[in-house]
Parts: sequence; C-alpha cells; structure tokens
Amino acid sequence: MTHKLLNHRTEGPASAPPLLLGPSLGTSSALWDKVAPELSITHRVVRWDLPGHGGSAADLIGAGATVGDLAGLVLALADSLGIERFAYAGVSLGGAVGLHLAVHHPGRVASLAVVCSSAHFNGAKPWQERAALVRREGLAELAENANARWFTAGFTVPELVRDHRDADPAAYAACCDALAAFDLRDRLPEISSPTLLIAGRDDPATPPAHLREIADAVPGAALVEIPGASHLAPAQCPQAVLTALRAHFDGGAKRGMEVRREVLGDAHVDRAQARQTAFTARFQDFISRYAWGEIWTDPTLTRRERSMITLTALVAHGHYDELAMHVRAARRNGLTAEEIGAVLLQTAVYCGVPAANSAFAAAQRVLAEEEG
Repeated sequence: MTHKLLNHRTEGPASAPPLLLGPSLGTSSALWDKVAPELSITHRVVRWDLPGHGGSAADLIGAGATVGDLAGLVLALADSLGIERFAYAGVSLGGAVGLHLAVHHPGRVASLAVVCSSAHFNGAKPWQERAALVRREGLAELAENANARWFTAGFTVPELVRDHRDADPAAYAACCDALAAFDLRDRLPEISSPTLLIAGRDDPATPPAHLREIADAVPGAALVEIPGASHLAPAQCPQAVLTALRAHFDGGAKRGMEVRREVLGDAHVDRAQARQTAFTARFQDFISRYAWGEIWTDPTLTRRERSMITLTALVAHGHYDELAMHVRAARRNGLTAEEIGAVLLQTAVYCGVPAANSAFAAAQRVLAEEEG
C-alpha cells in the first residue's frame, strides 16, 4: 500500500455537507456525470476513482484486496479533505464500499445510498475466474461485452466503455478479488445510517432481489426500483436516480402544508386553497414548498423569532393586509400583545413612524377581534 490518494473530483460549495460518490467496477467517476453536478447544488460532492481506473494509481491495491481495503482508501481520501462525517452513494462495487463503511465505521457515514449493488456478489468463483482471465488476457474481451452487462439493449455510454478498456488489468483483477471475498449479509442489521437502496429493474448483475434483501435487513431502509434501468442506473436513468437521491439526502418532502396550517390556521389556508386556480396553483405550491417547507421548518430560529422578523419585514414594505394575517400567526406562535407592540415600536425607529402608525392600526384591529 502506498501513501498516494485515490484520484477524485470535487464539486459544490466547500461549506456544504459532504457527499462521496463511489463508482462501479470498470468505470470511472464519469459514471456520475449526469447526476453529480445537480447534487452539488446542495452538497460538497466528491467523486473518486477505483485503483487503476480513471486517474487513480494502479498500485493502491494488489492481488487479494478486500472491500475493506478500498473503504480504507476512501477514508484516507476523506481525511485528506478534512471530511469527518459524510453522506455516501455508490454503485455496485462502490455500493459495497458504502455498506462496509456503514457497518465498520458507522460514525463516519451520515446517510447511505446503495445503487445497483449487493451485500454479496454470487459467491467467489465467478470473480476468481474473471480475475484470472483479466490477469491472463487483459480487459479487451470484457470491454467488448460491457454494454450487455451494464445497459439495456441499444443504450451505451462510449466514455464508460473506453474507461473499462483502459483500466489497469492488475488493479481490475484485484477489485475482482475484493468482490469474490465480499459478503456482509450477516452484518446488515447493524447498519444505523439512514439507508436507501436503488435497484435497476433490468439489472442482470445485481437484480432487484439483491437490493430487496438489503432493504429487508437494514432497519428503516427504503427501496426504489427504476424501470428500464440496468446495472449503471446513474448513467442510463440519471433523472430517476437524481430524484431518489435528492429525496434521501435532502431529507425528503418537508412538512410545508402542515406547518403552514399550524402557523396561519386552518381557516386561512382553506380559504387560500378554495381560491386557488390553474393560474395561481404553481405559486401556491411554491409558497408551501419553499416558504413553509424549507424556511419555516428550519430549526435554527424558533417560530416566535420568525414571527418577529416577519412582522418587521412586512411593516418595512408596507404590506399591511399581510401584516394582519401575521399578527394572528404571531399570537398562534406564542407572542403576547405586549411583545407584538414592542416589535412594532422597534419598527418605528428603523422603518419610520408613518409605517409603524399604519402597522399599529392593523395590529390593533386583529387584537380587538380576539378580545371580541
């Protein structure tokens, strides 16, 4: 083993939560080309290459390598980047690395997605035979048949096939050794990271049953099957894979409508929905998903604090009809009449006396309704 690191590519903001993406045997980080850029909007995405694949040195592993050895290389890469805890998604062999990390290094894996992979790869013999073939004859023959193993009929990604042909035979064979020895079925119930399994419905290498086996064993795991996808689902069906990964890593659907009702009240939301038309539907969806599902669900500020900020902003812009609605919301969020008055008095200093005067009038009408 050398001190060299796996070749990698980093995308996204340095301050964003880290997400490591692992490749399948015979491919490079290009496997994620249609998915990684979109994930990098919300994550610091780090794609890595297997030893002897893409830009990674072949001598990072040798004959008799294990998935644990590959996981160690991934941890060394994370350490070099200052990444302690990360989300992880991997395809096939890359997915096996993720399972190993989740079992043996649970403190490092914040959440896990295993794509077109397995907790075992049909026993040692086929992988031992493939390793022997590659050590003897190289990768040309396997690369010729790559499309049949990776994609449904008529689909190909020439760059990935070229990566397969150009991989180092010794390193490829060592990766086959790792697959031959891999079997984590007995350890799956120990996985505590939130786990998503993604299966390609037409995957001959790791059929959906292999992913269902993991989903059934890992506590709380979720399973998505993608129709029309074979073994390299991120390359063949990137939109479906992206949708599943986003839902998993970004926390899924937030409680936008529930929070909206809690803050504004059922009567107001029911009226808004009753008034909704085809013209306003997308705007209502926008409000529920972003204002209520993203901002108001963020635990950084309490709802009381959010109400204070909202009242101030509405006064500053003169939105007095909306202000009345949010005075009611502020009461629902626990603010007293005296606290609301103090907020509006603050606006007199920073937004102007005429604005505060109109705000006090609007608020007084709402508070009087409560008393009445």
